[in-house]
Amino acid sequence: MKRTGTPRLVDVAEAAGVSLASASRAMSGGSGISPEVAAHVRRIALELGYEPNLHARGLAGGLVPTIGLVVHEIGDPYFSEIASGVIRSATLENRSVQIAQADRTPDSELAQVQALLRQRVGSIIIAGSGYSDPGHEQKMTQALADFALAGGRAAVIGRHYLPIDAVLPDNHLAGVSVGKHLADLGHRRIGVVAGPLELNTVADRIAGLREGTHDADIELTIVSKEFTREGGIAGARELIGRDLTAIVGLNDAMAIGILSELRQHGIRVPDDISVVGFDDIAVAADVAPALTTARIPMFEMGQHAVALILRPASDEARTITTTHELIVRASSGPPKG
Repeated sequence: MKRTGTPRLVDVAEAAGVSLASASRAMSGGSGISPEVAAHVRRIALELGYEPNLHARGLAGGLVPTIGLVVHEIGDPYFSEIASGVIRSATLENRSVQIAQADRTPDSELAQVQALLRQRVGSIIIAGSGYSDPGHEQKMTQALADFALAGGRAAVIGRHYLPIDAVLPDNHLAGVSVGKHLADLGHRRIGVVAGPLELNTVADRIAGLREGTHDADIELTIVSKEFTREGGIAGARELIGRDLTAIVGLNDAMAIGILSELRQHGIRVPDDISVVGFDDIAVAADVAPALTTARIPMFEMGQHAVALILRPASDEARTITTTHELIVRASSGPPKG
């Protein structure tokens, strides 16, 4: 049984045919695993030459009940709503929350998680999209495996390739609803201002839009920008003049940027172009015109994530899938003519 490179706990779990959680319990002497399975895992570990992370083992018993929350942009209403849900639930459990902000890159997320580990937090929640390439999250998988070995708990919000508990937003079906809404209104030339295409949130919402417009002869023109209001402005600027009847921003911040740019060019919404977003942030109902959007329960997702990390550890990663609701407001209507 030979492998190249330094063996990791995830390699031991794979070779032993058990979950990462079971491998962690076997190596740490935790409960919830039979003596026979634990002995099997330790034998495989010995054969592979696996050596437990001594720093992680040293943390065992020294973790504090603080919840570390990693977000991509705390000023983004999507993440601030999630943070509010986490803080509300944590407060009810007499736990504090430490918030860390990461760029939308694997290395930045990993750096923030490692910083939280040095603070000896007992739980970590990573809020934000995973990446379409599973390889981007290999280092994070190992870091969280070491964290589990120390008795820590972790969960993610969004679709990731991490073997831990997850809260999954209804991004694909939200995209279907937005696509069907515009198709049913009669739109056939639709622009999409997307965030980075390597993010699973972006991929899922685009896939949903394609499914929702599949039965109609609809052309989607997609541009990728930063997942921000400024990205929405830049995307709208690129799409103006392409003979479109609707533009979708893949989050509400982008959609609000789109509305702003269209207004600068004297383009009326929805008379000339309809605009639709995703998430239903608080300000979506207050912009002019009020924004049609797919509502994602961000506050509740934060609460669900806390509920997952407070549950006893499980051999298999658990998921909570949320729903969505299409909120039709004044920014969408039938195309002219």
